Amino acid sequence: MSTAERPEGALPFREVQDSKGRTYRIGETDRDILGHSRKLMVYLPWIAMMAISVSEYAYGSAEDTLSEAHGWTQSNTFWILSVWVFFQAGIAFPAGWLREKGILTARAAMFLGSGLCLIGFVALAHLDNVFAAIVGFGVIGGLGSGFIYATCINMVGKWFPERRGAKTGFVNGGFAYGALPFIFIFNYWFDTANFDEVLDLIGVYVLIAVAICAWFFKDPPKNWWPADIDPLSYSGNAKSAASLAKNPPASRQYTPKEAIRTGMLPLMWVCLVLTAGVSIFGISFQVDYAKEVGFGPLVAASSMGIMSVINGVGRGVVGWLSDLWGRKSTLVFVIVVLGLAQFGVIWAGNIHNEVLFLFFAFLSGFGGGAFYPMFAALTPDYFGENYNATNYGLVYSGKLISGLFGGGLGSMVVDSWGYDGAYALAGGISMLAAAVALLLRQPGRPRVRDIAPNPQPISREAV
Repeated sequence: MSTAERPEGALPFREVQDSKGRTYRIGETDRDILGHSRKLMVYLPWIAMMAISVSEYAYGSAEDTLSEAHGWTQSNTFWILSVWVFFQAGIAFPAGWLREKGILTARAAMFLGSGLCLIGFVALAHLDNVFAAIVGFGVIGGLGSGFIYATCINMVGKWFPERRGAKTGFVNGGFAYGALPFIFIFNYWFDTANFDEVLDLIGVYVLIAVAICAWFFKDPPKNWWPADIDPLSYSGNAKSAASLAKNPPASRQYTPKEAIRTGMLPLMWVCLVLTAGVSIFGISFQVDYAKEVGFGPLVAASSMGIMSVINGVGRGVVGWLSDLWGRKSTLVFVIVVLGLAQFGVIWAGNIHNEVLFLFFAFLSGFGGGAFYPMFAALTPDYFGENYNATNYGLVYSGKLISGLFGGGLGSMVVDSWGYDGAYALAGGISMLAAAVALLLRQPGRPRVRDIAPNPQPISREAV
């Protein structure tokens, strides 16, 4: 159908295919679809991710007060967080499936998540029974955060298919450093006299912040590609072209079943399970380890604050680096840094050197967060954007296993082997994950020389 024959109000676009048969929908700008710049689809998910970060990254700083106020043991509080992680990660695939089937819009997923998060914080504030708190905060609150997290990550990946590393890293970073104010609140102004009011207010804050962001959420059309860069020759925007040269688009749009059959999605899942387990272990135990070796509360809080900030900032930095270096190389680098940091924390603790301890907390925070945007960007790089909500949901579901051995089982290892043994085991697991990451390759493009630098387009007009 020609442009003149399109229905009134329809936006002009055409679809082109590359040499491997992948389809790109071009012609519509972000302003045509949204009414404003797609940059808003970076900043709004970023704000929402900062709002929910308190649930995971500040939880370790609140554990002592929660234990005293509710009469819980240290193991109780660790398992509450572990259950939260399990459901926060576990809902990613079902949420993606509901979105791609059209049952749940991005906006609805965000609204639902914000309400569930509020319930989670209210439960953590007012329920003394451990099982009830696990259901309230761990299950319901975890599901709420999971809906928000998965929707935000997929939103930015769909709107920036040509330069997703830096954008995904920036949004993902909010999930860590957004917790910084609450880490210090929980360490200095959070006690048994005010804990319930503080948690109630935090729940309301999450509800309002996420709901406001959700109102503007909208997905692009299937196969959409930005108008300022040619998807066939990578010409146009210089930054985008450079990123595409290092991280070429997926050879086609893989369904979840097809992605699994490539063998790469299961390999990514295993790699994430191992790496996220080490990261969650560090988040859960760093403050307690600092106190165990005799560092004061300022160092303990600062180490977690440093970890939170660098965890988040590092996600943005490596996202940008991955556009230059390539996603896989950057991922391996990040995982190795995370592993080395675990051994460094042991060393600094044994020699009681606070400066070194903060330095390795810095490295642990960097490595412990930076791998998440790499997996979030690698998934559509390998399998395409059309099924990214479900494909990334499958990869990210590995975190539900990580939460069990990083938090709950990690506490058992600490009880049995002490902190030195537990941190040494975490470092070894991280090195194993780096070896697994070396095996990753993009399906359909096994060698760089197989990528046609300037294929002839096959195009057709469409509406």
